[in-house]
Amino acid sequence: MLEPMLIAELALLGTFTGFLAGALGIGGGMITVPFVTYILVHRGVNADLSVKMAIATSMAAIVFISLSNVRAQHKRGAIRWDIFRNISPGIIVGTLITSIGIFNFVKGQALAIFFGLFITYSATKMLLAKKPAASQTMPSPTRQGLAGVLIGMLSGLVGAGGAFISVPYMTARNVPIHNAIATSAAFGMPLAIFSAIGFIYSGWNAPDLPPGALGFVFLPALAVLAIASSLMAPLGVKASHRLPMLALKRLFACLLYALAAYMLWKGLSS
Repeated sequence: MLEPMLIAELALLGTFTGFLAGALGIGGGMITVPFVTYILVHRGVNADLSVKMAIATSMAAIVFISLSNVRAQHKRGAIRWDIFRNISPGIIVGTLITSIGIFNFVKGQALAIFFGLFITYSATKMLLAKKPAASQTMPSPTRQGLAGVLIGMLSGLVGAGGAFISVPYMTARNVPIHNAIATSAAFGMPLAIFSAIGFIYSGWNAPDLPPGALGFVFLPALAVLAIASSLMAPLGVKASHRLPMLALKRLFACLLYALAAYMLWKGLSS
C-alpha cells in the first residue's frame, strides 16, 4: 500500500501529466518515469529494477491517458485516422520487439542513460523546430509503417507515448500541429497496450519484485496515475486548441531538460 502523502504526490503528478498529454499528445512517460523511479528507489527497490518498473508502469498508465485523450480529440475531428492506420501496425511490432526482447537484456542503468539522452534530444528538437519545406508530404504507407516500428521500439525503451518522435515526424511533412498532436495521442493506445502486455510477461518471474508488482508494472502507482491523468486529459485537449503552442512547448522543453539531468545522474551514479 502507498502512504497518503505519496498518493497525493502521485495524484498531482498524474494531474500534471494528464493535462500535458491532452495539450501535447504525449503519453506522459517523460515526466512519470523519473518520478516513479525515485519513488521505487526510496521504497528499497534496487536502482536497476526501479528504472525498468518505472518505464513499464508509465507505459501501462498511457493506456488510460490515451483512452481519455483520444475520445476528446476524436470529438473535435482532429485525428488523422488515415495516418493512424498506416503507422500503428509498425508501432505494435516495434513495442513487442522492445518489451519482450530487448528490455530483458538491457540493464536499468543503460536505460536511465538512454532515457536522459533521448529526452535531451527531444527537448532540443522541440526548441529548434524549423518550418518544413512546402513540398514535404507523408510518405507511402509502407514507409509510414517502417517509421512506426522505430517509434514503437524507442517509445518502449523509455516508457513514453511516442509523441516526441511521431509529432516531429508528422509536422516535418506538413501535417498541421494540432492534427499531429491528436494523431500521436491515438498512437498511444496500441503502443501502450502491447508494451504493457510485454512488460508484464517479461517481468513475470523477475527476482526482487516489490509487493504490488505485476511483472514489471507497479500496480499501486499505476492506479493513482491512471485515475488522475485520465480526468485531466480532456482539459488538456481543450487547452491545446486555445493556448499558444510555442510558449507551451518551450516550457515543456525546459522541464524535460531538468528531468533528463536527473535520469543521467541516476544512470551514471548507479
